[in-house]
Amino acid sequence: MDKPHLPFALTRRALPFLAAPAFAQTWPARPILLIAPLAAGSSVDMLARLVAEQWSARLGVPVPVENRPAANGTVALGNVARAAPDGYTATITGQTSVAFNPHLFATLPYDPLRDFAQVGRIAGVSNALVVRTASPFRSLADVLAAARAAPGRLTYSSGGVGSTHHISSALLAQQANVEFTHVPYRGAPQGILAAQTGEVDFAYFNISTLLTGIRGGQLRALAVTSRERNPFLPDVPTMREAGFPDYEMTTWISAALPAATPAPILARLEDVMRTMLAEAAVQTRLRDLGFDLLPWMPAAEMPAFIRAEHARWGEVIRRTGARLE
Repeated sequence: MDKPHLPFALTRRALPFLAAPAFAQTWPARPILLIAPLAAGSSVDMLARLVAEQWSARLGVPVPVENRPAANGTVALGNVARAAPDGYTATITGQTSVAFNPHLFATLPYDPLRDFAQVGRIAGVSNALVVRTASPFRSLADVLAAARAAPGRLTYSSGGVGSTHHISSALLAQQANVEFTHVPYRGAPQGILAAQTGEVDFAYFNISTLLTGIRGGQLRALAVTSRERNPFLPDVPTMREAGFPDYEMTTWISAALPAATPAPILARLEDVMRTMLAEAAVQTRLRDLGFDLLPWMPAAEMPAFIRAEHARWGEVIRRTGARLE
């Protein structure tokens, strides 16, 4: 399997320090395209729109968001990797794109580190295990009892093979030694609807995308995947509390540009990101949308973090047998 080479080369990122184009001094002079590699209504999309609003206000130019949800985000990331490194194309990326996809695809149109300049981690989002309100399952133990009674009969939805929704359920199956049947949909909104209507028995999805259904009474949350209880679902136990001490899934999301983007542009964007994420109003917006606030991680620390994430999830994904083309 032809995966991106590890360790990743960082020399391309150093080049802009040596000869930054003159336009870096007047950047930005026109709109910055922010590409969201997942569907409208997904957590990545929601965060992209918040970031676009903040960048536009702080940089003084429009920041349109364009959704390109294909092949688990690989098409969008490939487009960004090949875009002109002039500071006018950026993406919202994260765990799926850089830590999951290298283990799912035989080849990728991008290298997770070599082809991108990260400008810092934005936020995280945990998943919740949900069932429709009419479901007989009232706890994780109920789900597992049914799975053990009829191996492979219980179904779960996801926003696609290799999504964090898929891997959350696969991780449960591995740790509980049970068998479920995966029913992938074209995006998180469709997969959530399947859980609400009973097309599938259960599902894990990002809490930020589930809050409306939970608050509206269409979904019942049985567990959350974060280390601590979620403030929006304080009565819902964590997977650890439900009997799986080694279970944790908090998806992180970041922003990135093509690797050869001039250093002054990257430095300015990183400063914008650090400043906005430190502001109480932005933190409140993130919490209201269901996101987890994570400690600020500067661009310089992102390469080592991504390598560690790549290694952490490789074995989990390998055991699922999941492959994408």
